[in-house]
Amino acid sequence: MVNTGDTAWILTSAALVLLMTPGLALFYGGMVRAKSVLNMMMMSFGALALISVLWVLYGYSIAFGDSVGGAGLLGDPLEYFGLNGLMEDATSEAGGLPVMAFVGFQAVFAIITVALISGAIADRARFGAWMVFAGIWATIVYFPVAHWVFAFDGDDVIGGWIANDLAALDFAGGTAVHINAGAAGLALALVLGKRRGFGREAMRPHNLPLVMIGAGLLWFGWFGFNAGSSLAANNTAAVAWVNTLVATGAAILGWLLVEKMRDGHSTSLGAASGVVAGLVAITPACNAVSPIGAIIIGAIAGALCALAVGLKYKLGYDDSLDVVGVHLVGGLWGTIAIGFLGTAAAPSGVDGLFYGGGVDQLWRQVVGAAAVLAFSFVLTLVIGFAIQKTMGFRLTEDDEVTGIDTVVHAESGYDFASLGGSGSTAPLAGQARAEARNTERTLA
Repeated sequence: MVNTGDTAWILTSAALVLLMTPGLALFYGGMVRAKSVLNMMMMSFGALALISVLWVLYGYSIAFGDSVGGAGLLGDPLEYFGLNGLMEDATSEAGGLPVMAFVGFQAVFAIITVALISGAIADRARFGAWMVFAGIWATIVYFPVAHWVFAFDGDDVIGGWIANDLAALDFAGGTAVHINAGAAGLALALVLGKRRGFGREAMRPHNLPLVMIGAGLLWFGWFGFNAGSSLAANNTAAVAWVNTLVATGAAILGWLLVEKMRDGHSTSLGAASGVVAGLVAITPACNAVSPIGAIIIGAIAGALCALAVGLKYKLGYDDSLDVVGVHLVGGLWGTIAIGFLGTAAAPSGVDGLFYGGGVDQLWRQVVGAAAVLAFSFVLTLVIGFAIQKTMGFRLTEDDEVTGIDTVVHAESGYDFASLGGSGSTAPLAGQARAEARNTERTLA
């Protein structure tokens, strides 16, 4: 029998998580330069469109189908192809939840995971190549990793090895979403190389109000992301909700404190970035720690990620919008922190090192995190290089100077010409290139 309360909560949570992808588009769009804002947002919307379709066709089956060969590595892609057999009025093993509600909830996780990667290659990736990458990466990286982490053994189904054999805890996606996307972002940043002028020219966010709005929408939607992962309207959801709130607040404070001590001022960009850092770090741990533990995780995540975003300048990789510094570093910290701060008093019922549990859970967390990082990084390198060598992943230098919005989408985020009363449209791509080159020669 369908539990209508739980079903309403999960469908609402799915809608909240879906809102996170447009929120991410605003967050990323505000962080790039004005000439790239539309492309940055299109990469998120493109992922939303494509992964929605692939998830229905075979993604759900790979992630939650019966493990092929019982190895816990890959679900059977044909078992639920096209969601065949899942439309009946049947409930899942979680109890009273329609299977299609679970399908929809997990779909939006897949969507935003792919969209997160785009921030690492802002300003310089061809949109068509990005869409090809998104489809391939979701198929051979995200869907299998989701099986590893989220597919638990049932009466008739063998699930993933991390969830069942390793027994690493990841309540809502520290490994499958954030470490996965962060490692992929690092790999793609290496494949595409640095933006023209990286490290020499200022590449400041062009619209900080957009960044703040996007961060707010992400925080709002994240309550569905974390609390919804309880798959019921119950105490676990309530604990996850409170931990998500307080960890994020602590992360903002941690980030702003680092900025104040290091730079002499605290910024709105830092506050918005602190929001995301805290949300990322508490995601795997929100049902495993106490509210005090959540504060500790959040505060350390804010400070750690604030420091980590500067690594790209020291190590020489161009992670445009700090996917590595926030999602990879924050995801690693949040996942491993369970091994230290987990408490049996929380819904997960597992004690970490600081609560007398020894290192048993800690090593499991480290192995799970390391496995996803290595798998995602290596396969993303292969996919990225293959696309670069075949269809070309990166824009030409001239097109990058002109601006990807004009060159690829024939649009401009801001039509300043019409403000002057001329009624003219944005310059054509060829004219824009010429104007950009003339400007460069003048500055030289």
